[in-house]
Amino acid sequence: MPASTEFYINGQWVAPHQPHDFPVIDPSTEEVCATISLGSEADTNAAAAAAKAAFNGWAVTPIADRIAALQRLRDVYKKRAGEMAEAISQEMGAPIDLAKQQQVGAGIWHLDGFLNAAKEFAWDHPLGPQAPTERILHEPIGVCALITPWNWPMNQIVLKCAPALVTGCTMILKPSEIAPLSGLLFAEMMDEADLPPGVFNMVNGDGPGVGSTLSAHPDVDMVSFTGSTRAGRLISIAAADTIKRVSLELGGKGANIIFADADEKAVKSGVIRCFRNTGQSCNAPTRMMVERSRYDEAVEIAAATAQATTVGPANEEGRHIGPAVSEMQFNKIQDLIQKGIDEGARLVAGGTGRPENLNRGYYIRPTVFADVTPDMTIYREEIFGPVLSVIPFEDEAHVVEMANDTPYGLTNYIQTGDNEKLRRVARQLRSGMVEGNGVGFGQGSPFGGFKQSGNGREGGSFGLHEFLEIKAVSGWGE
Repeated sequence: MPASTEFYINGQWVAPHQPHDFPVIDPSTEEVCATISLGSEADTNAAAAAAKAAFNGWAVTPIADRIAALQRLRDVYKKRAGEMAEAISQEMGAPIDLAKQQQVGAGIWHLDGFLNAAKEFAWDHPLGPQAPTERILHEPIGVCALITPWNWPMNQIVLKCAPALVTGCTMILKPSEIAPLSGLLFAEMMDEADLPPGVFNMVNGDGPGVGSTLSAHPDVDMVSFTGSTRAGRLISIAAADTIKRVSLELGGKGANIIFADADEKAVKSGVIRCFRNTGQSCNAPTRMMVERSRYDEAVEIAAATAQATTVGPANEEGRHIGPAVSEMQFNKIQDLIQKGIDEGARLVAGGTGRPENLNRGYYIRPTVFADVTPDMTIYREEIFGPVLSVIPFEDEAHVVEMANDTPYGLTNYIQTGDNEKLRRVARQLRSGMVEGNGVGFGQGSPFGGFKQSGNGREGGSFGLHEFLEIKAVSGWGE
């Protein structure tokens, strides 16, 4: 890997205009594992200028050539998957098996999905039989700022860079400064994919610096951001002056509705799903709502599942969960667990402090609260850690009201043996996604939310549309 303090601008690795070293902490050990440089306004301007200069040429490149470029990236990514897994595991604490299978695997999954979608996409087509000489053209929006988080690095970087590339946009990627090693490696892969200079640029930096500069930059036509709702709000404000498109994938507080007729494994599966990636997923099912007749049993199963969940270093193989990503996240999660105790929720597993066998690293005890009520902080705030709230409900109307009683609307979950009930409830839930009975979403499924969970969709043809403008041309001819 090139010096980790360098940026990738206009097809070259370049030193920052002004060094601003920033340590990357391995959350398993709390030790510095790398040093990056945080970019300045000058670095950001250089990347934006390169992307702007490259746009006109890349935008008119034949779609077959852009698909071929995406295929080259896919091939390089697969070849270097092992390196990527190690980088993700070290920088953000994903256990190495999870990093290999799910963190890195998500990138391949989406690359394949975009390749399939691009080959089938109607890039231009007639309006319809009522206007046979009118043509609808789908054209790249322009220079795109892609701001990605630390929790699923390749999932989010690929969900933005791949569609930007294949639609004919040029881009500036700003990975999370907390977990930047995977972004640096991805920039190497883009370089190896042999793109024209300026099509892809990468500048490390923080939100108040590079992120804010990109969001307000007059030469940036679109910002695609994944992260906290608070940061998404600030990006929207910064982007307003230039009326640029802003696509946001933000927080969540998913309800996992378990009806009395659900499969007997529904509770255990729900706990495991909540704790996956140490609970650091915006679509985690963190509010488990259980029909009253199965509630006591569910609390027992949830507590036992949490107590059986092992915690350990990211570099060790196994099905354990790793640390939280940073000291700041560790402290936030600890504070929210304490708040749950203070506000009267019944702690049935876990609690504050590290697991007994670990005295260093940002490790969290897998925690379950029962008897959580809607007035409690842990019911309302996104915790982003391995903390589950279990809540009883009386009937369909009650649970739909509770599930929707949140400013978020990303993913909700339903467990029931009654398909009609599943469909009926799914239609009433105010969220961009509803997962039924543990059936995962298909390749190319639209990922995104309602309300304060965001306003865009990523993946497949839906993700291509995010980076395209629509142009109507009359008099085109038949």
